[in-house]
Amino acid sequence: MSDVAVYMIANLVVHDADEYRKYEKGFFPILKRFGGEFLTFDDKHENLEGDSQLEGRVIIFKFPSEELAKQWYADEEYQTLSEFRRAGTTLKSLTMVHGLPPRL
Repeated sequence: MSDVAVYMIANLVVHDADEYRKYEKGFFPILKRFGGEFLTFDDKHENLEGDSQLEGRVIIFKFPSEELAKQWYADEEYQTLSEFRRAGTTLKSLTMVHGLPPRL
């Protein structure tokens, strides 16, 4: 599956906006370094069916491959930056979803 895009879905609750802003400021340059693309976020998502456990902010971004996504997550600079996220939010989940394989 290394040649398919992966989508990252993060769900977090912000409890210290100032700390979280420090994370946001450094997030995008690191994301781009690994070929990542920010897609959207929503603070007012709506569950239409089922027993959703989502709360707070939902964020969606993608990488060209699983390998790049895992390199991004393991990156020392990203993990250092993540301390601001950890200080300012409660992370409910970070989920990697594989995209469809390329069509021939």
